[in-house]
Amino acid sequence: MMNRAKIAVALVVAVVIGASACRTVTPDAGHEAVLVRKPLIFGSGGVDATPVKTGLKYVAFTTSSVDVNMQPMRIDSEFTDLMTSDGVPIDFHAVISLQVIDSVKLVRDFGADYQGGMPGFWVRNLDQPFRTAVRDSVKTHGMNEMAIQATAAEAVDKVVTEHLLTILKDTGVPVRILDVSLGRANPPDAILHQRVETAAQEQRINTEKQKKLAEDQRRMAEESRAAADQAYNQKMGLNTEQYVALQAIQMQREVCAKGGCTFLFGGNATPLINMRP
Repeated sequence: MMNRAKIAVALVVAVVIGASACRTVTPDAGHEAVLVRKPLIFGSGGVDATPVKTGLKYVAFTTSSVDVNMQPMRIDSEFTDLMTSDGVPIDFHAVISLQVIDSVKLVRDFGADYQGGMPGFWVRNLDQPFRTAVRDSVKTHGMNEMAIQATAAEAVDKVVTEHLLTILKDTGVPVRILDVSLGRANPPDAILHQRVETAAQEQRINTEKQKKLAEDQRRMAEESRAAADQAYNQKMGLNTEQYVALQAIQMQREVCAKGGCTFLFGGNATPLINMRP
């Protein structure tokens, strides 16, 4: 009987010693450790209302800790074949920046796990509403708006951000949305090739228009010059032969304006010009 009593006492002592054993919790900078207590015999368990923010804390060996990153985090989301208002599917990349504001509430009500590299609370509570909001908003804009005009992407950003804020309020997920940014939309390759070909055709048309415009201007200038010459001939009473001779004299004057020319005349022949260096 004495041996049994000693064994019982030893077991109780061992349990007490084990229950009183401690370990340490030391979260990294920018992180918080949420304590989850699991007593063996006495006391209540559950998530501790006070997280470990900095420094070192001793806890019972039965108490576990959940690390929560309190720094801003980035969520990348890919969208494919989103239909626009004109029936053209587009792809684009979205980036959401958010930050946890209550580590205890996150662990207690939503979990701080990760699924496929994404925060579990995002996958379970926010991802699908975000995608639905983006899809519905894109439907109100055309392909050219989403692919070219920055104002369309900004409008979608605004609508989606407001929708996310509403979801956060309704679900109570303790995070703050810092930014929502949608990249430029990418239409299918066939559409891109058509746009490139259309741009090339438009450029060729513009080039031909400019070429024709230059030719028309040159023709108009020549016609104006000819009309002026004809008016001069009529005013001076010159015929075509006399006008040509007059133009030849004018050119000779321009060539020999600086001197150094000797005119040689012989009968009715055209004068010869001897230019001296």
